[in-house]
Amino acid sequence: MSLEEKLNRLEKMRSEAKLGGGQKRIDAQHKKGKLTARERIELLVDPNSFEEFDMFVTHRTTGFGLEEQRILGDGVVTGCGRVHGRIVYVFSQDFTVFGGSLSEAHAEKICKIMDMAMKVGAPVIGLNDSGGARIQEGVVSLGGYADIFLRNTLASGVVPQISVILGPCAGGAVYSPAITDFTLMTKGTSYMFVTGPNVVKTVTHEVVTSEELGGAVVHASKSGVAHFACENEADAIATLKRLLEYIPQNNLEDPPMAECTDPLDREDDQLNHIVPENPNQPYEMKDVISAVVDKGSFLEVHEDFAQNIIVGFAHLGGRSIGIIANQPAVLAGVLDINSSIKGARFIRFCDAFNIPILTFEDVPGFLPGVDQEHGGIIKNGAKLLYAYCEATVPKVTVITRKAYGGAYDVMNSKHVRGDMNYAWPTAEIAVMGPKGAVEIIFKKNIAEASDSETETQRLTDDYREKFANPFIAASRGYVDDVIEPKTTRPRLIRAFEMLQTKKDANPPKKHGNIPL
Repeated sequence: MSLEEKLNRLEKMRSEAKLGGGQKRIDAQHKKGKLTARERIELLVDPNSFEEFDMFVTHRTTGFGLEEQRILGDGVVTGCGRVHGRIVYVFSQDFTVFGGSLSEAHAEKICKIMDMAMKVGAPVIGLNDSGGARIQEGVVSLGGYADIFLRNTLASGVVPQISVILGPCAGGAVYSPAITDFTLMTKGTSYMFVTGPNVVKTVTHEVVTSEELGGAVVHASKSGVAHFACENEADAIATLKRLLEYIPQNNLEDPPMAECTDPLDREDDQLNHIVPENPNQPYEMKDVISAVVDKGSFLEVHEDFAQNIIVGFAHLGGRSIGIIANQPAVLAGVLDINSSIKGARFIRFCDAFNIPILTFEDVPGFLPGVDQEHGGIIKNGAKLLYAYCEATVPKVTVITRKAYGGAYDVMNSKHVRGDMNYAWPTAEIAVMGPKGAVEIIFKKNIAEASDSETETQRLTDDYREKFANPFIAASRGYVDDVIEPKTTRPRLIRAFEMLQTKKDANPPKKHGNIPL
């Protein structure tokens, strides 16, 4: 065979591989409002930057007629490319080939790029669209999943791992995305569940659709499995690309700096008036965040889940930071099971990847109730405390209003290695709210008063004036400074600049035992 014939054969095989399961199946994919595996990669990576690996791999299975169906690539496109000029490793499952089902060869291709990503120190991005294990391969397919799970676990905290669910993801397939750092789903075209609607109906007699059981909205708002519920595939990939702007390539690098056109010394007068005089009146904490960070830079994570706490990334003076903030506009910003888990997971990601943490605090305490206690608010609240205590990245706190009880301790207080702790003059730092405090301290006085309601109010006002303010904490050094709200942005920029060379460490150990 001449060189020309060999080159023609190579070109023919490349063309065949790029067709995947064939034009009819590609058309069917488009009809569902879904892109093909390669179209998704093209949308993700910088132009002409993708290097594909293992294009000619096929499965090795015989039986069930599979020996007659050996399709090049075997249902997954793998390789590396660049996003914003930075290397990423990508696998994109091809639903047109055996429904994207995972075979031994399919799994080996994914494992290969994960191993390379660990050696190189670059993120792993999975574009998932798979019917699950290839049943005809039996335990070999299951072993392939386990090989991937192991690599997900070993890579955790070493390189960022991001999963984008763009179709079905069921059974054992869901556990790989669950181990990764962020999961994005598309509304109406993706779903995740361990057991599907038919099995649920058989076992529990519940009738439910795939969307109701494990759609994007359900996982983004109820289970918390999905960090982002995106409108469509283009929106999902655009969100993913934006997410990558805030995070480093690996755990040994600092996050990328962004160009900052927002003045570093910008003050915002609206912050002086944002906290209502009535301590029971809510306000929008996102307005505080937007007024402080570089304009337009806040990317909220888990927006629809546990909305009484806000987490997300932003740039502050061009520096990437992670933000955790109580949300007084939802449940008064109280901490509960879901918000504790949400905050803890985000903090641990930031700490693993050298992203400084900024906390905005306005918390009346932990949510009381039988459901919360029986659901494990103690161990789940402890996860948030553990995450803050464990984190060694620069940590800065701003107390805007309430910092009551154990929640004061938890939300990055000085006592859990908060580096710089600021308070606004509106801050109330106390064991509990003024009214609750006086009802305990002055129980006898109130009972003997001719007008107990008036006496309670008088004592409450007096307590608030004497104790529910930031100056007692400041006098002990628990708060580094009481600042004028409008100066928050420049003060925080200076604080993080000062802390950029911070070095801290935890005692040598294999790993801690976080209260799971």
